[in-house]
Amino acid sequence: MPSSGAEQIAMDSSAFTTLDWAVLCAYGALLIITGWIVSLRKRTSTGDYFLGGRNLPAWAVAVSVLATSLSAATFIGGPEQSYKGNLTYLSANIGAIIAVVVVAAFFIPAFYRSNVSTVYELLEARFGPTARTCSSLMYMAGRVLASGSRIYIAAIPASLILFNDTDPAHLWLAIVLFMVAGVGYTFVGGVASVIWTDVIQTIVFVGAALIAGAILLNRIPIGMGELLGVLREPARDTASKLTIIDLSTNPSTTYTLWTAILGFVLFNVAAYGTDHDLAQRTLTCKSALKGSRSVIGAILIGLPVTLLFMLIGLLLFVFYKRPDVMGAAGPHAAPDASREVFLSFIINELPAGLPGLMMAGLFAAGLSTVNSSLNAMASAFTNDVYKRLVPGEDEKHYLLVGRLAVTGWGVVLAMFAGLCMLWHAESEQTLIDFALGVMTYAYPGLLAVFLTAIFTRRGNSPSAVAALIIGTAAAVLLTPGWFNDLKPQYLIDLKPAFPWRLLGCTALAMMVCVAGRPKVQVASGDAAS
Repeated sequence: MPSSGAEQIAMDSSAFTTLDWAVLCAYGALLIITGWIVSLRKRTSTGDYFLGGRNLPAWAVAVSVLATSLSAATFIGGPEQSYKGNLTYLSANIGAIIAVVVVAAFFIPAFYRSNVSTVYELLEARFGPTARTCSSLMYMAGRVLASGSRIYIAAIPASLILFNDTDPAHLWLAIVLFMVAGVGYTFVGGVASVIWTDVIQTIVFVGAALIAGAILLNRIPIGMGELLGVLREPARDTASKLTIIDLSTNPSTTYTLWTAILGFVLFNVAAYGTDHDLAQRTLTCKSALKGSRSVIGAILIGLPVTLLFMLIGLLLFVFYKRPDVMGAAGPHAAPDASREVFLSFIINELPAGLPGLMMAGLFAAGLSTVNSSLNAMASAFTNDVYKRLVPGEDEKHYLLVGRLAVTGWGVVLAMFAGLCMLWHAESEQTLIDFALGVMTYAYPGLLAVFLTAIFTRRGNSPSAVAALIIGTAAAVLLTPGWFNDLKPQYLIDLKPAFPWRLLGCTALAMMVCVAGRPKVQVASGDAAS
């Protein structure tokens, strides 16, 4: 099996000290204590287990949404992105801000008016139960891809710490450890435990990043003005490392002004409004207003956090790639691959104790992905699929099914995370591009169906199901490798970036969805005139 690309990171057996292990153990003990406290409140219904009784504070939900949207991909991949390129990844947040305003104004109020347990219940009112079930199944398939890729990314540093390498067998063991911890934690406390744990884990991984950034800045032997001058200098692939807005019209460029205001708007509407992994959090508040505030708050908090990880990448660029600046303060050698850069710094350059804190932060980001995905997928399966197949049972029965679903999805996610070792090795993408790109297979159809349901009076069950299928099929066929293998030879090779693929596939799927004539009475206020 091809390697993960991280095995060349040098790590002596003494690099991770007793103090580092003590810090990691303290973090583990904190999680156990938090889980025990949250579990003291007995969950007696699926509403308690999956929605926290709809009484969680908006600020905690906002932090949980942030923790869920960030991940180990951000912890490792954010620095890689700016180390290898520049700050254009930040421009995607233009689309995110526009998207959450749309979600807060239209999607979340519609969910609360319909008193849904999962966001796919809204589709049943518009298109019927088949559309709801198929949309939920599409979400679950897409979430396996998205969360599995993030778990694989988190397993890379875990394997390095535990086994000093990223041998495939060791990566598998690291994945299993993540899943066992995530399943155990989510199984006991439900979404409430996930949200409160996310608050703690966000503090851990943001605090770890702040410390890493401060140490890096202190290690670079020049002042801030001179440092900014170095970063403004033309680099190999870009005019400046500080470039944020790219006006390029090259369709293969992922982060440009045009992808930000088109593709990334749709991407984030899909993420925050149609993906139950994030949308579930907004349903745990007391009202639609508080749910809307939570999603907007998550974006506002997330902007400086994302910037922090990108700035770390710029500092790492100077640290490893500018020996003329670093002089005698520089490292012995730069890591062989860009994806190794932050891990290499953590493992080899930090004093005893701090690598343990950094890894605690990274594991916090990874566990947040596991916990949130398991609970959201179990909620979708129980409410959208199982209750339809087995109606009329009491809440105790459905709560047991929900907990068993947490375990089942843990097995599925672990298996796909293992497959990602091969998939990512065959791609030449950065970790963030890989993690984001796999999400686009389920999003076109889901987004088309929700946009039709909320903003039009068109569509029916067959057209909604057809839109889900066609959106995903188009996304698969437009994947650069597939497209260039299947296209006629007289067409030029195309490698459209995933925001453009999402835009085109969503437009196609929506044309299919709105083609259907409504057969179910539209609920008043749920669709635009």
